[in-house]
Amino acid sequence: MFLPIGAAEAADQIGKGDAYTNPVGEGLEMGDPFVVRYGQTYYLTGTTDPGGGFRLWSAANLIDWTPLGFAYRRGQSAWGEKSFWAPEMFRYRDRYYLVYSASRENADGDKVGFRICLAAADSPAGPYQDVHAPWCDPGYSCIDGHVFVDEDGTAYLYFAKVGVLEGPERKLYGQIHAVKLKPDLSGPVAPPVLCTKAEQPWETPAAGRSLCNEGAFVFRRADRYYMTYSANHYAEPFYGIGWATAADPLGPWRKSPRNPLVSRDDRIGVSGPGHCSITTSPDGREMFLIYHAHADPRRPGGRRTVNIDRLIVAKDGSLTLLGPTRSPQPLPSGAPQRPGGPTGPVQ
Repeated sequence: MFLPIGAAEAADQIGKGDAYTNPVGEGLEMGDPFVVRYGQTYYLTGTTDPGGGFRLWSAANLIDWTPLGFAYRRGQSAWGEKSFWAPEMFRYRDRYYLVYSASRENADGDKVGFRICLAAADSPAGPYQDVHAPWCDPGYSCIDGHVFVDEDGTAYLYFAKVGVLEGPERKLYGQIHAVKLKPDLSGPVAPPVLCTKAEQPWETPAAGRSLCNEGAFVFRRADRYYMTYSANHYAEPFYGIGWATAADPLGPWRKSPRNPLVSRDDRIGVSGPGHCSITTSPDGREMFLIYHAHADPRRPGGRRTVNIDRLIVAKDGSLTLLGPTRSPQPLPSGAPQRPGGPTGPVQ
């Protein structure tokens, strides 16, 4: 069970100015933010340059991000041509990997669609070079690749199968699938299995343009597996995050009746919170959900900001997000002193 820092400690931090306010990072805009921690350093990437690359930032406290340049840039021999989306980093067998989605057209100009690709590097900061592009190609469009490595070292790939539903409305759809990977990550050991699709009322609004589940993130607590995912269209204000649980990485997955985990809050100007990743505080006492929201809630669309809020796993196994927030929040527990001392600037 993860618990936030105590109320008195939080108030003391905020009173001294040692706090942060969402969105984090002055001028830091991206969709699909992904954070991973290696040693004492956090790394942040996301959909930053859809034409062919992914930028990278680092931080010691999960809040104050320093740009590192590009983790990945499209080369002349790259499979993908455009729509470089949703990168995620992971470490496997002492090597660093970056999984992402991209699209291309064939020689006749017909659209091939989206595929998941895999790049690798010897350092978490890159540069990452393609090793399998496309990777685990199922023969249909798929986006939002996520790799979960279980405690026994087995790796699983999750992705969203996407397309257009037949019918007069021609809504977009997304369905999360998963595959168990070979030990060398060269491909799956079996065909993909369906994990989730849009079915809860909040995921199927009549006004929406998409019946979508996408952006999976999986973690494990004891013998229970958790999946967070996003639903609806990323450019709509009611884009949000739900969660599901399973006894096995391949499911079956059961969605929480308490969904969504986070959704729009017009009172504080939060629109379209979605596509998240999860990490822990520097001292490991707290969990944090990193997600994007629309930069201008009055004009929801592709401009998105990075938001970080506390995630609680309760004794009964349920998830609760202490957010979305737009008020000062205490720094993650165990975070090093910010530049300028304990009364340093509040973003």
